Formats: sequence, structure tokens, C-alpha cells
Amino acid sequence: MDQVRIFALGGLDENGKNMYIVEVNEAIFVIEAGLKFPDTEQLGVEFIIPDFTYLIENKDRIAGIFITHAHDDVVAALPYLLKQVQAPVYTGALTANIIHDMLKKEGVKNVKIHRIKRSSKQMIKGVRVCTFPMTHAYPDNFGVAIMSNQGAIVYTGEFIVDYDMLSEQYLCDLNELSDIGKKGVLCLLSESQGVERSGHTAPNHRITNLIEPIFEMNSGRILISVYRQSLYRVIEIIDLCKRMNKKVYFHDKELRRLLKHLEDMKYYYLPRELELTDKQFHDDMEDVVIILSGSGKNLFRTMSNIANHEDDRVAFRPSDTIIMASPVVSGTETEATDMENDVYKEGGHIYSLSSKTVLSMHPSSEDLKMMLYLFKPKYYIPVKGEYRHLVMNANLGVDMGYSPDKILILDNGQISVFENQVLKSVSDHLELEDTLIDGKENWDVTGVVLHDREVLSTDGVMIVGVGVNAKSKEVINGPDVQTRGLIYLKDADHIVKEVASIMEECIQSAKKEKQFDIANIRNDAREKIQRYLLKQTGKRPMILPVIMEINAKALR
Repeated sequence: MDQVRIFALGGLDENGKNMYIVEVNEAIFVIEAGLKFPDTEQLGVEFIIPDFTYLIENKDRIAGIFITHAHDDVVAALPYLLKQVQAPVYTGALTANIIHDMLKKEGVKNVKIHRIKRSSKQMIKGVRVCTFPMTHAYPDNFGVAIMSNQGAIVYTGEFIVDYDMLSEQYLCDLNELSDIGKKGVLCLLSESQGVERSGHTAPNHRITNLIEPIFEMNSGRILISVYRQSLYRVIEIIDLCKRMNKKVYFHDKELRRLLKHLEDMKYYYLPRELELTDKQFHDDMEDVVIILSGSGKNLFRTMSNIANHEDDRVAFRPSDTIIMASPVVSGTETEATDMENDVYKEGGHIYSLSSKTVLSMHPSSEDLKMMLYLFKPKYYIPVKGEYRHLVMNANLGVDMGYSPDKILILDNGQISVFENQVLKSVSDHLELEDTLIDGKENWDVTGVVLHDREVLSTDGVMIVGVGVNAKSKEVINGPDVQTRGLIYLKDADHIVKEVASIMEECIQSAKKEKQFDIANIRNDAREKIQRYLLKQTGKRPMILPVIMEINAKALR
């Protein structure tokens, strides 16, 4: 029988950074390649992607990379993977166009992207792989079933069950899911983010009925915020504007490009008479809806800039109606609160849609139960979510009649091995380190760097510079002491003098003992200055001693 191994390089006990690996004998199938946004203490880090070490070491075995849709948490790490691994990508037509733009922006070439239908079958390195349509906030979304003679390994992707979803690019075919289940499913991987919600997600993912009354009672300008990649919600807003005959201005050009992709695919058409271009839009217009969009924290930073009159195109006025159509998500609370404070300081008012009222398009408990009912897997692996979500999803499986030994709560890197339709081992574990992307691209943002940034942000820095005669080792320039974020020098003259004295003493001591090594002197000075400053200020700043040897002839 085939040997099957299943594990995650990201996406377990965290929100985002999704990457799941299914191995059938020697063939490696990668599902998703996403990022996550950093915690507040990870200063200067733009985003975090999975550790690709295992895939790089086994790149010749990679049969294909499946990307189910184009949200950042499942696709945005793909360019970084493809810079190091050459492998074919399988995805929907819309997502393929977006991936093409991403790869072009990152300068990644010669990637084979297979545009597949949401319902498809293909043989890849002797393994049959099927995709099946699922309903989500992004068009062309699908799940993946990788076939083995032990049974199918099914990954649902992100989804909801919505019987009223009639658009073909969003539609889910439950009969197709049931057919896969009847043929035998070894293992089901199903997402966990919405598991704590009872019932079905639909129809509470829709916002039209909530924002329409706000539109009706406000005749002036409306500013409405929405996450850029919540395309289903964006289209709801546009359709409401169309029905109420309100002009629309897109503040975010990335969103407009996404809508252009929809138009090119004939998925959705934005009437030209509805849209105001940059040339047509003026900030003094009244009867207009300005759609503000972005990703993560940047959405709220954009709104803060507008409230603080720091935006080039839109300036906030107290008569504006502001609607937060995308509820605050985990990791953005601070920026959202700061933004609300900025708006209220300017005399504004915000209508906020609560995450308890407007549900994200992820499966609630009854949606997840339906997947277990349709697929009838032998084993169940909760994925995508914090650890508490994984546990709640596992408990849901128990409620559906699964014994605990048939449910696997894994850690990132923990490998589950199946033989003869039985779980044989979960003992092997890959050692993984998150890859932190700092600015455009930096593979070396380590814990040491983040620690240094934390010190700089809390205790500041002190630079002590001194010039010595290259031959005699006598101090001929300085010491000069500079600080940032530690003390106000004019009020701490005695500290500056003492630090300078410590630096000179370290140099004189090394000279006297005939052990003049600059590296050793710097370490000695750093340690002594640190002890002194801790005693005087209670702070542990970063100490940077600088010793420059100067040729005496150059001074003449």
C-alpha cells in the first residue's frame, strides 16, 4: 500500500502562514503558501512566512503546489518559495492572474502555473488529485483531494455552506463532496477559525441589510472601510451604491486592480458611470461613497491618516459618515482603537459592524459538522487556527461520534504517518524556524535583531566615541558621548563625564598591561558602562563603544 505522510509547515496554533504537506510515497504535494502578520513586539517585521528548509532539501520530490484562493494567508509566501524551489503551481484562473502579478513584482520567472477548474481531476507523478468547489469570500475557491490506495486525503480549504449562493464562481456542489466521501476518505483536514460559533455562518456573513439603513439616513459623504481581499463584501458595497445611485471612489488602487481582474474574467462588471476616477474626484464632493481598503493594520492606518488630514486625496470632515464594514480582527486592535480615537477627536462618528453580528466567511460549527458528515473520514485533523480552535474542532469531531484516537491535533512540523489505513506514528518532528521578512526582503532577521530593536525602543542607545594615537595608544580625541532615548544630556552632565572617564580608564588599563586589543577594550567598556548606567538610571540601553586608531602623521 501507499505510504502517506501529512504535516504542516505553518497554520497550526496560529492565524495565517498556512502551508500543509501531503506525501504519497515519494511525491510531495504542497497545499497553500501563506504569510501571517507579526505580533506587536516583533518590531520592524513586515510579515512572517513558513520555514522552507524541508522543501528546499527535497525539492526534486515536489509534485505540485496547490493554492486554493488568493488571500494573503494562503498565497503571499509563494514568491519566496518559488525563488528557491522550481515546482508547478495549480490554482484557479483568477488566482493564477493574481499570482502572475505577484511573481512579476518579485522578479520570479519561469514558473509553470496550471489554471485548473474548480472541479478538476489530474494525474501528477502517478497520483490522482481532484479539486472540488467551495464557497468563500474569494471567487474560484476550491478544496483538494489527494488520492491514495489508503483513501483520499481531503483538504477543505476555507469555506462556508451557503445555499443561496448562486454565482457560479462562488458556488459549492455538496453532491461532489459526498461522492468523494463515498469512495473512501483516509483523512480530512478542515479549518478551525470559526469553530466556536454555533449554527451555520450563512446568512450572517452578509452586510447589505446592516449598512443599507445607514446609507438611507445619511445624505452626505460616506467613508466605508473594508479589507481589500474581502471581495464578496466589496461587491456587496458596490451593488448597494448602484441601487442607491451613489457614485463610488476607490481610495486604494490595489483594490481597483483586483476588480479589474474580476472584470477580465467576466466574474463581475463595475459600471463605468458609477465610478469616479482620480481626475473626476474632488475632496469637496458630498454625495459620494469613498471605499477605503487595505490589508491588516494598514487599513486602520489609512483611516487614521485621513482623520489627521495627512492623506493626499481625502481630508476628514465632521459631516462625514464613517462605516467600518470589516470588523476588527486579531492583531489589529491597537491600530483600530487609535484610528477611532483620531476620528472622535475630529468630531466624527463611526458605525462599526461587530464581529458577533457580521461573521467572517469561515465555517461555523454546523458547517464543519456537514464536512464530517459528507466526507466520513477515518481520521480528522483540525487545521488553521489557534490551539484553542484546534481543540474545539477536535471536540466537535468527538461530538460527531469519532473516538479521540481518530482525531489528531498536531504541531507545526509534527509528522503523521499512515500505513494500511492506520495511523502508525506522530513521533517524527521537523525543527522549524519562522522566516521574518523585514522591509522588502531580509532573510536574516533573527531573535538577536528583534531583541536589539526592543532595547532601542524601551531603553535607548548610548554611543561613546574616542580617537587614539595608532602608535602610542594615547587618547587624542574625545571621548564623545551621545545618547538617543535614554537621558537628556544637558540635565545629566555628571553621567556623561563619568561614562567618558570609564572609557578612558579602560583604554589606559589595557595600555598599561600591554594588552591593547580594541575588541576586548570595547567589551570591557560596554560591561562597565552598562553597570554604571543601570545603577544611575535603572535602564539597560544599548552601549556602542567606538575606538578609532588615528595615524599621527595624518594629523599634521
